[in-house]
Amino acid sequence: MTAYGYFLSCEEHGPDALVEQARMAEQAGFTSLWISDHFHPWNSAQGNSPFVWSVIGALSQATSLPVETAVSCPIMRLQPTVTAQAAATSAVQLGGRFRLGVGSGEALNEHIHGEHWPRAAVRLEMLEEAVHIMRRLFDGGEVSHHGKHYTVENARLYTLPDAPVPIDISAFSPKATELAGRIGDGFITMAPDAEAIARFRRSGGGTKPAFAGLKVCWGTDREKAVRTAHHLWANEHLPGELAQILPTPRHFEQANELVTPEQVAGSVACGDDPDAHIAAVSAYAHAGFDTVYISQIGPEQQGFFDFYRTRVLPHLPA
Repeated sequence: MTAYGYFLSCEEHGPDALVEQARMAEQAGFTSLWISDHFHPWNSAQGNSPFVWSVIGALSQATSLPVETAVSCPIMRLQPTVTAQAAATSAVQLGGRFRLGVGSGEALNEHIHGEHWPRAAVRLEMLEEAVHIMRRLFDGGEVSHHGKHYTVENARLYTLPDAPVPIDISAFSPKATELAGRIGDGFITMAPDAEAIARFRRSGGGTKPAFAGLKVCWGTDREKAVRTAHHLWANEHLPGELAQILPTPRHFEQANELVTPEQVAGSVACGDDPDAHIAAVSAYAHAGFDTVYISQIGPEQQGFFDFYRTRVLPHLPA
């Protein structure tokens, strides 16, 4: 069985707009919410980056849908103790309908305190240690920890949900996917990759849930939709590790010049052909993901939700 959620973009929208989109998503028939966690947008055209934990508090009062960060990085900007406190409070506000999605992050968001941005293998070490600390804090006792990357002294969370917050691990490389299988309560990625799910399950994930997300750009003028997707999200199509190592929106804008509108048109469902949207989303269901999260690029949010409610969601694989 595959469920379908909506992916709220903190890079594109302010807090009030995100809350309103959550309401529209629930009315349209989406069953859960993802929300991104950024300090900077990827480029200036996106134009936003509200503090995700404040927005989640507002979501808890505006919708009955489950919410998950996709994803937070607990290794530098917000260390594991503070991330755990924020997640525990969010879970209480949402009545247990909260999952903490975490990953090893991007320099774009995490280098802002002037610390050295570690290589990928070190970031995965840091993530594993951070998850260990957060799980101990979710258990409710006093935690002291002296590890390779973090020191915690006499920390205790007093506001806790009834059950520990599930922690899902975002992964794009084989090593990160194996880490997700070993320590995660679930797996998060962004490609319709059946082999990644299989690797996660072989590495210890077993029957734990696998989640994925994609972006689309609904609009009645397909060419305009392609231009919108290229203008706002060309960064999604950058090769290699650029997304992890470039430090500022300005650098992403420079790198985005490598991405053509044709590349975007070939990989993002744009326009108002329901078959194109159904095919794009169904690829994730056929790969075996338990929940697929869809994000609408650009300002045409109401039209998107009307379109998906009537023309797309009823025709997706169950």
